[in-house]
Amino acid sequence: MNDALATAPRRYALSFIAGGLLTREAVLLAPVYVEHRDWKQVRDLGVKDNLLQARTHTAAVRVVRETVQRLAALSDTEIDLLIEVTASERAFLMWAAACRRYEFIGEFAEEVVRERFLLLTPTLEYADFDGFVRAKTLWHDELAELKESTLQRMRRNVFTMLREAELLSKGGEIMPALLSERIAAVLSAELRFFPTRQGTGQ
Repeated sequence: MNDALATAPRRYALSFIAGGLLTREAVLLAPVYVEHRDWKQVRDLGVKDNLLQARTHTAAVRVVRETVQRLAALSDTEIDLLIEVTASERAFLMWAAACRRYEFIGEFAEEVVRERFLLLTPTLEYADFDGFVRAKTLWHDELAELKESTLQRMRRNVFTMLREAELLSKGGEIMPALLSERIAAVLSAELRFFPTRQGTGQ
């Protein structure tokens, strides 16, 4: 095998151009999974019964698929927890799910959002996202192949997710994640995705 191919990073999955955290959708679909423990059934029932009340069949397919993909990144224990937790705890779980599902988002969360928070540079602007993309383009040709309009939608949606998770204020200030004990326990391996000093020993 070619050494360059062997060490090349995996291509990013980049289909997160809309929808935000999808917490409302997750609340509707998670109980269906708890009942059936089968993601294919969740997808089928979500579309067939229009559980998300989408306006068109095409929209139903798209949103159900995206929500299921993110929920599937959570463990069964986390899914059970998601149904009973508070709104802010649920948002943290869905942020972690997005970071797990999309390596690009996870790396941005760790390398830019958390890093700026820990370095006491607690603001985040579109320029920070653009700089991250430029740096990653050196290793990920798929980013260079994207249209500018697609990159703008990706950027806008990542910032929407951060605001919905209450990790970013409307004014662009990075907000510390105050994770409850039960959420910190299940996400102990993913604290790197959050602007928090929990898990740093500080």
